[in-house]
Amino acid sequence: MAKKIIMGIDPGTTRTGYGVLEVGEGGRLYAVALGDIDLRKVRDPYHKLRVIFERVGALVDGYRPDEVALESPFFGENVQSMLKLGRAQGVAMAAALSRGIDVREYAPTRVKQAITGRGAAAKEQVAAMLGGMLGIEYDPRRLDATDGMAVALCHHFVTSSPIPRASVPQKKSRRGASWEDFLRENPGREIKKRHS
Repeated sequence: MAKKIIMGIDPGTTRTGYGVLEVGEGGRLYAVALGDIDLRKVRDPYHKLRVIFERVGALVDGYRPDEVALESPFFGENVQSMLKLGRAQGVAMAAALSRGIDVREYAPTRVKQAITGRGAAAKEQVAAMLGGMLGIEYDPRRLDATDGMAVALCHHFVTSSPIPRASVPQKKSRRGASWEDFLRENPGREIKKRHS
């Protein structure tokens, strides 16, 4: 299997998180980069969109991902918040598409399900699971960044499955199931942290 780079993006108008994942030989996974685009000091909403477009474009140019995966806006009661998130996602998507990169999007519940086994998991749980999977140090101040990495990892799991997801029988989730349980049930998945 050839090396593949996946960039995951969690769009937001306060912070846009991103993670860059390398799928190496034998399907081994390495966390290449983790960060966020901090927009808290940018007041004008249109300037925020320009910053997201420019920064995501620069990240794509720098890491040269083969694919980009984005978290889609969740459907909530606040229409204005959803509209702002949709715009942020749109400009991040446009930045990748303008460079000829394939883009996919995933609902927040699907991302959480792929990482923790629970679609209603908290951001903190997602971050903690990524720590075990990829050796990422847990930092409560970087939850948007870990959400970006979770999107990349979700995309890898979805696209590397030899059987279409719709045809895979769904197992009932077990309360307290761990990453060790997942590895026991899915032999052959090996995840290692890249050492710089």
